[in-house]
Order: sequence, then C-alpha cells, then structure tokens
Amino acid sequence: MSLVKTWYTAADAAAKFGVEKSLVLSWVDAGLVRCERDGGKVARVNIDDVRLEIDALVQAGGKG
Repeated sequence: MSLVKTWYTAADAAAKFGVEKSLVLSWVDAGLVRCERDGGKVARVNIDDVRLEIDALVQAGGKG
C-alpha cells in the first residue's frame, strides 16, 4: 500500500505546481495524464503523470 497521495483534484494538482488547471486538463485530454472520472467529468488526476509533464515543460524552457 502506498503511503504517498497519488490522486489529486485537477485544481489541487495545478496549485501544487503553480500552473493553470486548464493546462492539467489539457494533458488529460491529450492522454498524457491519467484520471479518474465521476459522471463523465475529471474527478482526480495522477500526480506522478502531472509531475512528468511539469518536468517536460521545464526542460522545454516553459514553452507549452
């Protein structure tokens, strides 16, 4: 069992990394970030996937 929180709301994940929620959701739409849905809407996103996208964004010089 993992002791680290893995799933965050899109808003919480965005706030954790200082990016817009819409950016996180665009990664979900592109299939880059896994999510859990509730009633067809994104309920939670995988923070490890978000971290990978943040790392890629930083390496690209913030252009994304």
